[in-house]
Amino acid sequence: MSPIIKKRGEKFTLPSKYLLFILTILCAGTIILTFNTNIFSGPLNTVVGYVIVPFEQGISSVGKWLSNRTEELQQIRELLSENEELKAQIDQLTIDNTELQQDRYELTNLRELYKLGSQYEGYEKIGARIIARDAGNWFHSFVIDKGEQDGIAVDMNVMAAGGLVGRIVDVGPNWAKVSSIIADNSNVSGQVLATADNLIVSGDLELYAAGVIRFEQLVDSADKVVEGDKIVTSNISDKYLPNILIGYISTLNVDSNNITKSGLLTPAVDFEHLEEVLVILELKQTVN
Repeated sequence: MSPIIKKRGEKFTLPSKYLLFILTILCAGTIILTFNTNIFSGPLNTVVGYVIVPFEQGISSVGKWLSNRTEELQQIRELLSENEELKAQIDQLTIDNTELQQDRYELTNLRELYKLGSQYEGYEKIGARIIARDAGNWFHSFVIDKGEQDGIAVDMNVMAAGGLVGRIVDVGPNWAKVSSIIADNSNVSGQVLATADNLIVSGDLELYAAGVIRFEQLVDSADKVVEGDKIVTSNISDKYLPNILIGYISTLNVDSNNITKSGLLTPAVDFEHLEEVLVILELKQTVN
């Protein structure tokens, strides 16, 4: 019986060799038809034009966007890295500038101390740096980095750029404590440089908030003392060497007894910004 003939009740079957032969004929015919005609090229081009091309354009756009974002991210990373480097450079320049300003400030202070030392050439002196101070806004009591091993003793006079600071009140091997003339318990025997009239300069921390301290017991019989006159340490002081500048008279009043005068003076030293001082390595000679 023929293999393509089916019996009743049997399914139609086609041998695989016949099926392969038929498919081969169809493929060959399709190839011949495609090469010799444009029966498929037109519809295929249309399909490609409406489907494939937009899809490719979309992929191309996405690729360009991703490429641009990648380049932007790389640029951002480079900018951030450059920014960090610039910040580090700025920080270093700030540190260098601060150090230069500090060196300049210290040089200015040392020059002023040198000039001050030149004014008192008759005294042996030693420079010292302030390393601590008592609580408060001003240097009314502080510690310096020189002591007994440097020849410093109690009651030695201390100066800074401008004039008299105070005196040594305590001393150790490599440190010394200074009490300044603005301290509440300070009293300095002074005189008016222009007239040699004597007076007493008294420390007052409350007054120094306004930049002044008190003086009293000025006897000005000739009425020659005026505001602005210089006040220096007197010859009769038992703790301070003579003729060290204390300050300038800013206010002058006649006392109620009509004999003495009192008032305020502005210290020659800035007790808010002290860093270095000069210690005179000589004690005031007193008669026992």
